[in-house]
Amino acid sequence: MGIVAGLDSSSAFTRIVVCDTETGAVLRQGYAPHPQPTAEPDGGANPHETDPQAWLLSLGEAAGGGLLEGVQAIGVSAQQHGLLPLDPQGGLVRPALVGNDKRGQVAAAELIEAYGGRQSWVEAVGSVPHAAQPVAKLAWLARTDPEAARRIAVLMSPHDWLVWQLLCRPARRTTDRGGASGTGYWSAATGTWRPDLVELALGHRALLPEVLGPADAAGTTPEGLLISAGTGETMAAALGLGLGPGDAVVSLGASGSVMAVHHEAVSEPGGLVTSLADATGMHLPVVNTSNAVRALRGTAELLGTDLEGLSELALKSTPGAHGLVLLPYLEGERTPNLPHSAGTLSGLRRDSMKPEHLARAAFEGMLCGLVDALDVLRSRGVEIRRVFLLGAAAELPAVQAAAPGLFGTQVVVPAPADYAALGAARQAAWALGVAQGTLAPHTPPVWPAPAAQIFEPGEEFPAWQGVRQQYIATREQIHPGAF
Repeated sequence: MGIVAGLDSSSAFTRIVVCDTETGAVLRQGYAPHPQPTAEPDGGANPHETDPQAWLLSLGEAAGGGLLEGVQAIGVSAQQHGLLPLDPQGGLVRPALVGNDKRGQVAAAELIEAYGGRQSWVEAVGSVPHAAQPVAKLAWLARTDPEAARRIAVLMSPHDWLVWQLLCRPARRTTDRGGASGTGYWSAATGTWRPDLVELALGHRALLPEVLGPADAAGTTPEGLLISAGTGETMAAALGLGLGPGDAVVSLGASGSVMAVHHEAVSEPGGLVTSLADATGMHLPVVNTSNAVRALRGTAELLGTDLEGLSELALKSTPGAHGLVLLPYLEGERTPNLPHSAGTLSGLRRDSMKPEHLARAAFEGMLCGLVDALDVLRSRGVEIRRVFLLGAAAELPAVQAAAPGLFGTQVVVPAPADYAALGAARQAAWALGVAQGTLAPHTPPVWPAPAAQIFEPGEEFPAWQGVRQQYIATREQIHPGAF
């Protein structure tokens, strides 16, 4: 029996799981929040930038008390879209820019135009720049802090930097396919960096990490601890969930996202698909929506209740919400590309103007918006046989009742767990097995599937497909040709 660890350094905390290499059983766990950032001179804290030493401090705290005793290998997962701009000696030019930093919105738009439009970016790297991506962060830095931008010589993501620190800052710097695919300057289709796009954004080229294979080791610490390639949180969570071809994940946050495992890179001419790579050698095409649970929360506030109360109300109605259709474009929409649109409630009649029907329309509208995203992937040849539903809203009975029929597939709601940390541990076990000659480099260790609730479309499937068609007809009437 071997023992490995997986650590997930998110935007707010570090979680560590210590697992048995053969069974994936969690033996020990650790947790620590990142230390609070130092206040700015005006008394506030900058939410967009952070000292990455905080990540190391929380890692040390989470690993305290002998948590890593006996561990033979460690995998690292970390927040995506973060950027560490370094000088030639590896020092920070300025604090790390965190993943959810959206200050680069204007810079992203300028990059799109400078490279010839959305289609040109799709052909180059399989995605169109958006504010959170590192390529947009570089362009933003070049516009707002040109002196710092000129001093940037090396680019790293959070998981790259943590792996580098664990290995005592060697001359060799590494990343993995998953992390590289989210930068905006690496192509999942060709598996190559695009330094010309770094130059377009930053004004000059910079050193980029070596991209390791899924089962490769980044190195070994002086104490003999193997460090695997590491990856981004999304890819680590997919590995922790045990996703394979035919599986999709629908994430229910304020906004929504749909991703699926596919055997090749997927792109869409309008840039609706972000072509990511996963942590196993496959691909993870992603489609994002601007609205998901925010539509439920807005409706709940309107009706003077909470999400649980909204779910109870919705279940008093019937599929189709008595003719009410909600297009949930409350913050504009990315899929379809309607950034300046607003939400629409259609089908109002005297007998439909009841709280339960509005509640039902909110759930159906949110889920139909996510089916639109699923259909974008299906239209590009991605097979979807099973949908994993993630997020606290996945536990709501109204979501569980409607999702299988609207998605047209089996729906899996996994039990809450640290899936990104588990995926990092599974990657560590894989790299360790390859190093010891007990595992093949193209097959990750087989760990049991997570505990989950399973929901099938059932006898009401035709009725739910009628709901879907009602939604499409309303969308086409109000936003003709949206897709």
